Amino acid sequence: MMEKNKKRFVRTYSQGAISTTEIWVDTQTGVNYLFQTSSYAGGLTVLLDRDGKPIISPLPVVEEK
Repeated sequence: MMEKNKKRFVRTYSQGAISTTEIWVDTQTGVNYLFQTSSYAGGLTVLLDRDGKPIISPLPVVEEK
């Protein structure tokens, strides 16, 4: 069970202004997700390594400021 005020997902990387690329990490599993937006469209997908396995960050994850 999660702490009451702890975020489930944290942004660890962000680039761009009108079109943005962000990396979000699940604080419970460490799995990394790529989030891409352009104007009013966007998409989210799991980041994979060269073997097709999810990229997992060590826990605890530090949020980008």
